[in-house]
Amino acid sequence: MTRIIAGFAGSLTLAVPRSGTRPTSDRVREAIFSALEARGGLDGLTVLDLYAGSGALALEAISRGAATALLVEKNAAAAAIAKKNAARVIAAAAPDARPRVEVVTQAVLPRLRASAAVAGAGYDVVFLDPPYDLTDAELTETLAALVPLLAPDATVLVERSTRSPEPAWPAGLALDRTRAYGETALWWATPA
Repeated sequence: MTRIIAGFAGSLTLAVPRSGTRPTSDRVREAIFSALEARGGLDGLTVLDLYAGSGALALEAISRGAATALLVEKNAAAAAIAKKNAARVIAAAAPDARPRVEVVTQAVLPRLRASAAVAGAGYDVVFLDPPYDLTDAELTETLAALVPLLAPDATVLVERSTRSPEPAWPAGLALDRTRAYGETALWWATPA
């Protein structure tokens, strides 16, 4: 069972796709958000969740104070579930403080390239939890396309299997730290 851990939607259960995604465990999400809180919190920030699946990471950020989130998921069934989850989280917010959440059913790289043409996105926190079959070259290309869309003090978090190599960081991104939780590896990067 996947749920929102903390914030205004704390304990809200989220639906997850029956197949094709790997929801981030509560333990790993708690570690991610504890680290983000230690970096200054999420209040008012803009979040981008790539390969969003159920949307649990972005929606946790929204529950903890992020102002806006864009979730990008190419699998139509998963995107539909993310939209339902987003609606439930938004409904849990105070009527005068409703966050803005958009779920886009599109492949990540074309979405990033289209966004690059529209300057000024300025994402503060970006989650990338790509499918394990995404090649290292595709991940590097995705990270490179992301760089011009980042706020100057952004945090980029890549989640993969511990059996995966460290991402090849493109110009404009620098590794900040690495953590492993069982089979899950997290790489944190910031704009260089």
